[in-house]
Amino acid sequence: MKKFRIFNFIFILIMSFILNACLTPEDQNQWPPSKVVLKKHQGKYSLYVNEKPFYIKGAGLEFGNMESLARHGGNAFRTWRVENGKISGKQVLDEAQKYGLMVCMGLEVARERHGFDYNDEAAVKKQFEQIKKDVLKLKDHPALLMWGIGNELNLRSKNPKVWDAVNEIAEMIHEIDGNHPTTTMLAGAGKNEIEMISERCPAIDLISFQLYGKIINLPHYIEEAGYKGAYIVSEWGATGHWEVPKTAWERPIEQNSHVKANAYFERYNKVIASDSSQCIGSFVFLWGQKQERTPTWYGMFLENGDRTEAIDIMQYLWTKNWPENRVPAMQSMTIEGKTAYDNIKLASGQLYNASSMAFDPENDKLQYSWVIMKEVADSLKSDGGDFEPTPETVMNMNGDHISNQITFKAPEEGEYRLFVYVNDGNGNSATANIPFLVNN
Repeated sequence: MKKFRIFNFIFILIMSFILNACLTPEDQNQWPPSKVVLKKHQGKYSLYVNEKPFYIKGAGLEFGNMESLARHGGNAFRTWRVENGKISGKQVLDEAQKYGLMVCMGLEVARERHGFDYNDEAAVKKQFEQIKKDVLKLKDHPALLMWGIGNELNLRSKNPKVWDAVNEIAEMIHEIDGNHPTTTMLAGAGKNEIEMISERCPAIDLISFQLYGKIINLPHYIEEAGYKGAYIVSEWGATGHWEVPKTAWERPIEQNSHVKANAYFERYNKVIASDSSQCIGSFVFLWGQKQERTPTWYGMFLENGDRTEAIDIMQYLWTKNWPENRVPAMQSMTIEGKTAYDNIKLASGQLYNASSMAFDPENDKLQYSWVIMKEVADSLKSDGGDFEPTPETVMNMNGDHISNQITFKAPEEGEYRLFVYVNDGNGNSATANIPFLVNN
């Protein structure tokens, strides 16, 4: 009889596995929603998903590769809106569930800097009703982790009524969804904004901070504001283009991919992982690629899908294991022996030499590509991460015959950048660029 019970249990287990594997995402969503709870025990905050501790090892990922995030050790990601223009919020959650990832679903709240008027009660009400529809539609999905109400609403904001709107949305969510916490994402961690949210948004369960170079000061900011609640670092990564040195003609100087990777490592260990009392995890930026001042500044992937060294770093931080094949490390890049900090000015039509050095941990054969792009026109520069068009490419040198040293002709008068991409043949690339000015 005992053997029969054991056999019966094994049979049921196998059939359950087969049935679950055969279910469509729509069928799988019939499982109950995940119960996500923020708890405080002995002065420390922790997030629990279905009664199990859940530390957020996440990334910002709107159009990125979910499978790669899971494979490299991530367990969650955040979005900025429910409908991203490519796939629906439900499709995002369905795919996340497929890879065992949880989602902080962004609820897009209009920004004052984009012209929204929070004194317009009808417009605020219309926005509220749309967000309520989104919440009702997605609240029971098992891949949902929490709600992110708005993104950087404090950026160039003057009307405090925006926080009344955020609080009203948070109250609504708690009324119709008892399973998921709420947060809102701040640009920076200003004392005034933290105090404002604490006063006008009591329904918010925790605050999310977004800092880049200044993330190293986050512990001081939190202490200065007297904030005692839980928090997430919902955006962090490469030093921001507004935080770095500039050329004499006011173009920001981008750090190469190796310097960036080292910064990811230091910032995670010194700030995020070191706070075991209030910080419940983070979302690194960006698990994908985007144009913002350059096509390489913030994305941890390149436009062609190659991985950068920051991904190696995050895998190690999340799993304590390095990838089997590491990304090359960029060591240097120069034009006529000068670096990006030397305010390089060239004469149109003249020939110049550029060189770079990179190191590959596995001694893979390295392939070099060199690209010259125009700078982003001042009138097209994005603000706060908004859309920015990719500038024109005026030179592209690649192929087996291209080495770590090239001779190129300076283009017509204008502002440009010379990029080098160093690929190891395994989908990994190091990058660097130098801004330069061309005169006739």
